[in-house]
Amino acid sequence: MASSANSRLEILTRHLTSAAFASKAGSDGQKLEWIKISPEVSEALKIGSPIVALESTIISHGMPYPQNFETAKELEVIVRENGAVPATIAILDGVPCIGLTTEELEILARLGSKARKTASRDIAVVMAGRENGATTVSATMYLASMVGIPIFVTGGIGGVHRHGENTLDISSDLTELGNIPVAVISAGVKSILDIPRTLEYLETQRVTVAAYKTDEFPAFFTQTSGCKAPARVESPEHCARVIDANIRLERKSGILIALPIPREHSASGSLIESAIQQALQEAREKKITGNAETPFLLARVNELTGGASLASNIALVKNNASVGAKIAVSLAQLQKHSGKRL
Repeated sequence: MASSANSRLEILTRHLTSAAFASKAGSDGQKLEWIKISPEVSEALKIGSPIVALESTIISHGMPYPQNFETAKELEVIVRENGAVPATIAILDGVPCIGLTTEELEILARLGSKARKTASRDIAVVMAGRENGATTVSATMYLASMVGIPIFVTGGIGGVHRHGENTLDISSDLTELGNIPVAVISAGVKSILDIPRTLEYLETQRVTVAAYKTDEFPAFFTQTSGCKAPARVESPEHCARVIDANIRLERKSGILIALPIPREHSASGSLIESAIQQALQEAREKKITGNAETPFLLARVNELTGGASLASNIALVKNNASVGAKIAVSLAQLQKHSGKRL
């Protein structure tokens, strides 16, 4: 634990030192710092305040402008209202940013799909090209862990794609969960994916998986998937104890806490499934694969359901942000009382 804390302290110290040179450039015009942490997030890290990391692909690739900008701001407000500091993560002009200003959020929202969809494998390429990158679950987890943020809120994680046993199309979200000790708060796995195989793969990756106040693993747009959750947690405090235990054990794998979408926002399962099947068929016909497949499927399902799936998506990520912030607060309190911090 001491080595882990020292490592994070060194990262923060390097950031604070490089921040003094933020306005200076090297001989080739490249800024000296490799990562930018907002003053608010830096202060929260220094004093052990609760922080919630947020991804940026939901802004750039999840919905159109200005709805994406308004949703991004609302998510940060929800996190603050529940006692935590929001840290939206993205790469701007090649610099990984931990915590965005309102102006930076709008820049990303206006860029939309022009921002590069950035998984963990792409971070170095986006940095080297000084590109704008919207971080996926895997990239956001990686960057959050680099600065010591233990909790990350998203809509739904990626997983094993349907027919993945033949295509081997498996999201890097799952392997990063197996290698990064960050707790991911989501509405389960996107229902366009193969949920049973995804749960099996998470077990192989040694990832702790728990459903929030339910015995059944949720299916993103709907509360049920037909799959039993490996474990159940009952409250933010319970979640915090699980996360704290994972830290004490010095496990190198993460935690997935799956929250069912609020019942009043749960779309009809049969309607969604019918739209998914049609979208999958269209994707095969158009030969859409790889990281282009999920945005296509989500957009097409939204069209086929008359906007119902997007409304559900926004509702569930807001719910996740609320609960995730409460978990972060509980974890910070637990660690403060036990005399240790991340």
